[in-house]
Amino acid sequence: MPLVLFGSLAVGFYLGSKLQWSSTGSDVGLQPSVLFSKSNEGQKLEQIIRYIDNEYVDSVQRKELVDQSIQYILQELDPHSYYITAEELAALNEPLEGNFEGIGVQFNIRKDTVVVVTPLSGGPSEKVGIRAGDRIVEVEGELIAGIGIRNSDVLKLLKGEKGTKVQVTIKRDKEDSLNFTIVRDRIPIHSVDVAYMINQEVGYIKISRFAKNTYQEFEEASRKLLKRGMKELILDLRGNGGGFLDAAVSIADEFLPAGELIVYTEGRARPREEFIATGNNLLLNTGVSVLIDEASASASEIVAGAIQDNDRGNIIGRRSFGKGLVQEQTMWPDGSATRLTIARYYTPTGRCIQKPYSDGTESYHEEMYERYEHGEFFSQDSLVVNDTLKYTTKGGKVVYGGGGISPDVFVPYDTTSRSSYLNALVYNGIIYDWAWNYADHHREELTAYESSEDFVNSFKLTPALYSDFENFASERGVTDYLSGARKSEAEIKRRIKAYVARAIWNNEGFYPIWNQKDPVINASLESL
Repeated sequence: MPLVLFGSLAVGFYLGSKLQWSSTGSDVGLQPSVLFSKSNEGQKLEQIIRYIDNEYVDSVQRKELVDQSIQYILQELDPHSYYITAEELAALNEPLEGNFEGIGVQFNIRKDTVVVVTPLSGGPSEKVGIRAGDRIVEVEGELIAGIGIRNSDVLKLLKGEKGTKVQVTIKRDKEDSLNFTIVRDRIPIHSVDVAYMINQEVGYIKISRFAKNTYQEFEEASRKLLKRGMKELILDLRGNGGGFLDAAVSIADEFLPAGELIVYTEGRARPREEFIATGNNLLLNTGVSVLIDEASASASEIVAGAIQDNDRGNIIGRRSFGKGLVQEQTMWPDGSATRLTIARYYTPTGRCIQKPYSDGTESYHEEMYERYEHGEFFSQDSLVVNDTLKYTTKGGKVVYGGGGISPDVFVPYDTTSRSSYLNALVYNGIIYDWAWNYADHHREELTAYESSEDFVNSFKLTPALYSDFENFASERGVTDYLSGARKSEAEIKRRIKAYVARAIWNNEGFYPIWNQKDPVINASLESL
């Protein structure tokens, strides 16, 4: 709308310079003025904004006009070019930079109270003695419990510059209120969610994003699993929306012999730049399966494309998102930034996997729903490929461009254990709530297990506990629908156990349980 407004004004100014208006009777005379000419065409937008700021009938926010105009212009170019205000930039960069500054706790809001899920290892909260399960009831003497506080409010109170102090009051079971002074510090944001051995020979690593520290985390995780006897690796990139290109290149490099092409980029104003495997790799002799789905994008697709096009391993799951554009971030003097598409990237066979966006941003993002409606999530036969964008790998495998990475082994969306009862439990957060409450009240008993692996192998959800869960669900208004509880019972129990483990051991406890019945992982094990 700002651009349309400015365009209309520009046309008006042009016509005004050609016509002479006069006032007659009660009509108001319009006095034309030429604000710009061909010689200063490049300043037209600035002059129009200045004119609006000076002359518009109501007061306007000049900064908002500028921000909205830039945002509109960039988003009209492609779905991934956009403008970031100075206020938004820090929060947007945190996951990619791999750190933020705060007190170092994971928290949830339970019954209108901030509850510490876990103090981050080595962080400032752990150093002063804050424990999992502690309730933060006051910050700087201000009550924050029972007032309807939101996650965003908690972050504003607890985050802050490194070296600054914050006083918190804690309620701990059977103890009086405890006061802590915490010195804020830089807190790492990990992008490798978990790394563990599925069996004696197969390791599993899940990466949630490609950030500044991702390659270092991946290398450390790989070394740990190799020491434990890993001969084959399942690399899970499902739901990973991408990030830094260099992190993706470095990870792909670990699997490829020296001289192999990983990816190349090219744009109208940017010459072709190739990224070649160096041969300095840990995992050259390690079998690999890469897991992808419709939410795997950008850097995830670079890794998957490099593995697939070099015939290095199998891609398992469903077709990826289809983002083949490269953005460059530019900082501006006021602290804002633009991320402008400056190139496309191409997989080693020469294919660009960017899906079309000529119908506009809204249609571009709705394409995911069209895949679902078309049945692509459930049947490989529903996948439509572009025969004019067919490529062949050195090993003779046919691959396609023009809309994501298609897997070598298709695994449909799993509906075998789904029911309306399970859906209602999930949508209302009941499984998570019951598991959290159980873990919170049995923390001492659960931490008696020697390790998360011991819990995974030994803990059983007894009939009495499951009955208690069903009563809890019923009290929350969710009861059995058409024997859904019977159909989904095994899946419900698996989820309960996984969430209990997460409350005590975080992802190290969660994923080994969550992945037990995962059809994509099972297909990967068969493929390996």
